Formats: sequence, C-alpha cells, structure tokens
Amino acid sequence: MTALPHRLDREIEIAARPETVFRFFTDPARWASWWGTGSTIEPSRGGRVRIRYPEGTEVAGEVVGIDPPREIAFTYGYVSGTPIPPGGSLVTIHVSPSPAGARVRLTHELADAAVRDQHVQGWRYQLSLFANVVAADVAAGVAESVDVWLSAWAEPDEAVRRRMLERVAEPDVRVRDRFSALAGLDEVMPHISAALHHMPGIRLERRGDVRQCQGTVLADWQAVGADGRPVGSGTNVCQLSPDGRFTSVTGVWN
Repeated sequence: MTALPHRLDREIEIAARPETVFRFFTDPARWASWWGTGSTIEPSRGGRVRIRYPEGTEVAGEVVGIDPPREIAFTYGYVSGTPIPPGGSLVTIHVSPSPAGARVRLTHELADAAVRDQHVQGWRYQLSLFANVVAADVAAGVAESVDVWLSAWAEPDEAVRRRMLERVAEPDVRVRDRFSALAGLDEVMPHISAALHHMPGIRLERRGDVRQCQGTVLADWQAVGADGRPVGSGTNVCQLSPDGRFTSVTGVWN
C-alpha cells in the first residue's frame, strides 16, 4: 500500500504475555469479543477483515502483513465509503514484551489530517476495550485461584499448603492486611502456621462473585470459626501477573 501522509499513534501496556495478546488478532471469536458481534478476521496475508461496531457501523479491510506474535497490519475503510473508503487507510499493531507484560503500539495511517483527528478518541476508547477483554482472558480462572488462596490459610499440612500457594501466586507475592506485611511465599508460609496456632479452626470463605478489571481483582470473603459462625469479613484486592497468578494480595477488613 502507498504510504499515507498522516498518522495516529497510540500505545498501551497490558498485564498479559505477548502471545496471549496476539491471539485476539488470529482467533475470530476473540477478534469479535473485542470489536463486536459479527466481526471476523482471516489471519493470513490477503485475509478478509470485517469489523461491525455495536451500533451497526461496518468496516472492511484486508490483512497486508502478519508476523505472530509481533505485528499485524490491515487496511481499514468504512463499507459506506465515508469518511474512509474501503482500502483507504492502514492500521498496524505491534506487540512487544514489557515489564508489565506486553506493550501494544498502534499506528493508523490516513490520507486526511481531519479524518485522523476524528479517530483519536475512537482508538483511545477501542484500545481501552481491548485491554479489558485481554485482561478478562488472563483472569478467566481467577475465581478458582481465589478459592485456593483462601483455603490455603486453613491448610495444616505445610507441603500441601505450599503447593496450593505456588499454584496461584508468584514466589515474591506481596501480602498486606491488618495483621500482615509480607514479601514472598517464604514469609507467607510461616505466617499462616502462626495464624493456625493462635486462631485454630478459623477458615476463610469467598462470598459472592469475583470482580476484575485490567488485572485488578476484588474478592469478598468471611472468616468462619470452628463452630461455623462468622467472626469477620473483608475484601481481598489482588493484582495479577501476565500468567494470571497473584503478584500482590491486600486484605481489607470490614
């Protein structure tokens, strides 16, 4: 495609592996989860691109380059022909590793500066949606992870407890609550042992659904005594790694 004179650049970071991010450019179902029902993509050079926005606006294009999991480029134009005709602009999305997980850099090249400016907020919004759907994919099993984490605080067998924690948390997980200021599983393990000694029979149970947004997870819980009666409650605020494991857990008591 001939180079176009005007460009729009946008960059975001997402707590996900580049390979996870790139699946949303190669899997038609994930592509539609980002753009809207009826959107589809054929992830090969020359493949058809179709975007159907929720209010009905349609975009058509063609994949002009793809290099998984690093880069995809496709033409972008409105089926109606306004304000960009089919084939009238070029979108390039580059994905690279970052400390947070993945850096996503989007460039939209257009023929007209005014039309470019019209799309600035649209891409700001669309990439925000994209960050959310990727984060939801990473966090798909987080409710189970929360249950494992809470159950570990009542597990008396140290070997079993260690396996439970390692399954759902990073080795250097930071833990904070009214009684904890811990750095890493090597500190969490003896802290739980002490809690079991001084508060025998106490267990933690999740209450209600887990909520998540872009790598931050909220999980309500209650502490139950040996007699089954609630003795306290609170909310865990958890941060997820690009692999969906906890990097920090902060417990806020009610």
